[in-house]
Amino acid sequence: MTTDELRDEIEMLFKFGAEELPDSAAETFAVFRNALSSGAVRAASPSIEGWQTNAWVKKGILIGFRVGHSECTADAGPLGFVDKHTLPIRRFDDNEGVRVVPGGSSIREGAYIGRDVVCMPPMYVNIGAYIDDGTLIDSHALVGSCAQIGKKVHISAAAQIGGVLEPIGALPVIVEDNVLIGGNSGIYEGTIVSHEAVIAAGTVLTGSTRVYDVLNERVLRATADEPLVIPPRAVVVPGSRPAAGAYAAKLGLQVSSPLIVKYRDESTDAATAIEEALRS
Repeated sequence: MTTDELRDEIEMLFKFGAEELPDSAAETFAVFRNALSSGAVRAASPSIEGWQTNAWVKKGILIGFRVGHSECTADAGPLGFVDKHTLPIRRFDDNEGVRVVPGGSSIREGAYIGRDVVCMPPMYVNIGAYIDDGTLIDSHALVGSCAQIGKKVHISAAAQIGGVLEPIGALPVIVEDNVLIGGNSGIYEGTIVSHEAVIAAGTVLTGSTRVYDVLNERVLRATADEPLVIPPRAVVVPGSRPAAGAYAAKLGLQVSSPLIVKYRDESTDAATAIEEALRS
């Protein structure tokens, strides 16, 4: 089945409710899930105009939930994990070049994992995620459904990369090549982190976050038509600004406002060179 044929079949099946889906839906979803796992299709794609959402791919993932029934995972051991039978845990062969260290990690089928990706336990990758070559996913990190992660990204311990499966047309979180995501940080709601940016530990970026670029004296934020975009090579750290209103002023209350304090230069690159050693 070609990609165009698969897309047309998914679009047709999505019109049916869970109880109305034809018997062929399970087979179509299996083909679709394999295409996700191989990277042949993905939830968002780069283009000259920027990142584009592939809404039909999100529809395909939702069909998997509709057509699936809950069952106990055969090798779950005493815990007895139960999940949709259409969304099994992904397993890797030695020749795939992926290192999943033992200790409680889980990757769903339908997630693309590139070569030389390292997964430190425990971590989780959901269906529809795309993780390119050489990325390191550290302990207690999450990569949500449909999130797109570039090459040689470091997702540090306890970092959360949100998904955005619904709304169907919404752009998922995008993290481009050579980005460092610091520990205990969170990237959510379709935010784009451009290539070689550094997100410091504890920074949270959402669809409503204002980011203050103190070097260029500007405020970055999402609009009704465009997501929040962190510029290439920006170094973003947690910050705060006074909350509005007399009561907030009286109490000295602050709201979170991440700051771009610099753009990566030779000294920053030297300071992060240890990342290459962690990937080997």
